[in-house]
Amino acid sequence: MATEFLADPDELAVWLGKPANDPKLLAALRAATRRFRGAVGHDVDLVPDDHVTLDGNGRESLLLPVWPTTEVASVELDGELLVEGTDYQWSDMGALRRLNCYRWPDRLRCLAVVYSHGWNPIPEDIQEAVIDQARTMFTVPAGVQSRAVGGQSVTFGATAAVGVSSQWSAAVARHKIRTSGDA
Repeated sequence: MATEFLADPDELAVWLGKPANDPKLLAALRAATRRFRGAVGHDVDLVPDDHVTLDGNGRESLLLPVWPTTEVASVELDGELLVEGTDYQWSDMGALRRLNCYRWPDRLRCLAVVYSHGWNPIPEDIQEAVIDQARTMFTVPAGVQSRAVGGQSVTFGATAAVGVSSQWSAAVARHKIRTSGDA
């Protein structure tokens, strides 16, 4: 079950000088969390016993879609249950390697895998990117690049104009769902 936020409301509250239960602060953090999850294509939190159907790639190793992998409960190849340590092995980074000089077949939807993956606790790079995005969402009106009131004018930075920081982009790239082309 995914947690509501990928970062601590108390930490965002310090940055914004608002109470951690401020509705607008929580809405910004919730929106930044949803945006990050959407960008990476998965919950990020620890997900036990996720069932996935995968394509074979004709190679000795393939990557599970989400890392870190915390457990591989079962691997079936064309309906036949394989044995860990005899037929395959796996790594925390989500590699699933075929053993005994075998390769995964080069066929679509031939593997059924049940595995646990995700983070507990959430990594700091994700927390920082979500906090940064929530701060921007909280302080910068959507679509506004500059504002003039009376004799004063404020121009918002590139993050507000573009929508994401390089920190955000790096965290998304690191944690996004992997496809067969990533192997």
